[in-house]
Amino acid sequence: MSFFENCFTDTQQCSEPCCQETYDNDKLIRQMVEAQGYIIAPDGQLTVPENTILKTYIPSELVPHCPHCGRPMSMNLRADDTFVEDVGWHTAADRYSEFLRRHEGQRILFLELGVGYNTPVIIKYPFWRMTAKNPNAFYVCINQGQSVCPPEIERQSVCIHADIGAIIAQL
Repeated sequence: MSFFENCFTDTQQCSEPCCQETYDNDKLIRQMVEAQGYIIAPDGQLTVPENTILKTYIPSELVPHCPHCGRPMSMNLRADDTFVEDVGWHTAADRYSEFLRRHEGQRILFLELGVGYNTPVIIKYPFWRMTAKNPNAFYVCINQGQSVCPPEIERQSVCIHADIGAIIAQL
């Protein structure tokens, strides 16, 4: 995965969900980045052409709107009660549940990268519960400022208070 793909691609949804659909925004984000003056290399790296002054705005025609109701689009993030769970989300959730079922009781590493307390019930708390239930499980959390675990799983855990990028660069 390139720098561009890692940092900028995601899905979007209607800001006031009129339907349970999400939309890939890769093409749109690429257009926005290029409209600011960047060049996206084939490997996804961003470069600035010589003598280019980058724009700090995007053209209004690139602001996305819902194809159904015309409202502005927003990122598909579980931040409030407007989060959309479309068919793709449910398919991924089913694959995850099946993975956990197949590996129940086996040696497993729960690796948590940068998960804070915005929505801990999605990743953090389930990882803690599954580690506590499985003596063969190990929990690793890398997070600058929010790397913690409950005392019950301390012997099965490593909490690293550092920048994820710096840690991965050391591997």
